[in-house]
Amino acid sequence: MRMLVLGAGLQGSACAYDLLRRPRQDVERVTLADLNSKRMSAFLRKLKDKRLVAARLDARRAPQLRTLMRGYDAVMNALPYYFNYPVSKAAIAVGLHCADLGGNTEIVQQQKTLHAAAQKKRVSVIPDCGLAPGMVNIIAAEGIRRVGDAVSVKIFVGGLPQHPEPPLNYQIVYSLEGALDYYTTPSWVLRAGRPQRVDALSELELVEFPSPVGTLEAFHTGGGISTMPWAYSGEVETMEYKTLRYPGHLTIMRAIRELGLLSQDPVRVKGVKVVPREAFIAAVSPRLTKPNGRDLVALRVEVRGRSGTQVAWQLLDYYDERTGISAMMRTTGFSLAITGVMQVDGRISATGVHTPDEGVPFDAYVSELRNRGVDIREV
Repeated sequence: MRMLVLGAGLQGSACAYDLLRRPRQDVERVTLADLNSKRMSAFLRKLKDKRLVAARLDARRAPQLRTLMRGYDAVMNALPYYFNYPVSKAAIAVGLHCADLGGNTEIVQQQKTLHAAAQKKRVSVIPDCGLAPGMVNIIAAEGIRRVGDAVSVKIFVGGLPQHPEPPLNYQIVYSLEGALDYYTTPSWVLRAGRPQRVDALSELELVEFPSPVGTLEAFHTGGGISTMPWAYSGEVETMEYKTLRYPGHLTIMRAIRELGLLSQDPVRVKGVKVVPREAFIAAVSPRLTKPNGRDLVALRVEVRGRSGTQVAWQLLDYYDERTGISAMMRTTGFSLAITGVMQVDGRISATGVHTPDEGVPFDAYVSELRNRGVDIREV
């Protein structure tokens, strides 16, 4: 396999790292492309693997993107979500499989319009291949298949510090800008079998995890279950995704939002136009960035059937002390790499554009994660 990874940030580096752990007879080459060709995480540099090639890419330039793609079997896109549609379109034009981290439901719906073109080229495009959306969608779809008459699907996910510090008890585990998007964008859910939007940071509930994690709070945020509310409209009565945080986080973030500090509408400060959210990110990021912080990922998916049948899965994954790879990278970047490999080796067999719940085989996917120490357990 010749694999192309776009974006040399944390998730792209984790994806490339996972690909390079595969035998040389399976993965012949991994190219990591970024606007800054020298950008690469330390854990990836330590591999010193000659199969790894760094390339410069300005993803805004479609001809350059298509030229770079030629000669590869698949592209794994870890760029910001607004590149997902043009990258998918370019991959189809060149004729290679494509997977991305998604996160924006409207863009996924745009990618769905490329379905016929992808089928014609006999390639697959799988958006939303991270943790949430991604992993949780695959698990939820399996739960729905197992109970047969699903009435309720509840999904809880959070990336958290192992040692929380007040006042937010949170550290940056991916883009703070992306997290704030989820805190301000209404969430799509299923209610009475119909897709509906609910306010982010709403409907607080408490969820218990084994020690040492303990009690976490859960609340609505945008983007977590992608297109599933439409896929299961009229079939499942209730479906919702909630983010997990340590208790007290919601109250503070709701106040910050209601005070206008997350607004993207400019305000005048001493005669200068300032975007509140940009100022907030600039002020808060240094305090929430913990270079030596250790993170964890908590996940639970619960599916209940009309007949009373219930299935549930749970995951607690932790920062890898040996490699220096965070739990968020393990569950997100590794997930992207696994999807790309399964597209090329045929375990994802359907061509066209399919979200993970539609196209990724549960057993093979969970087995691949378990081989990496990411253990999704049925509870």
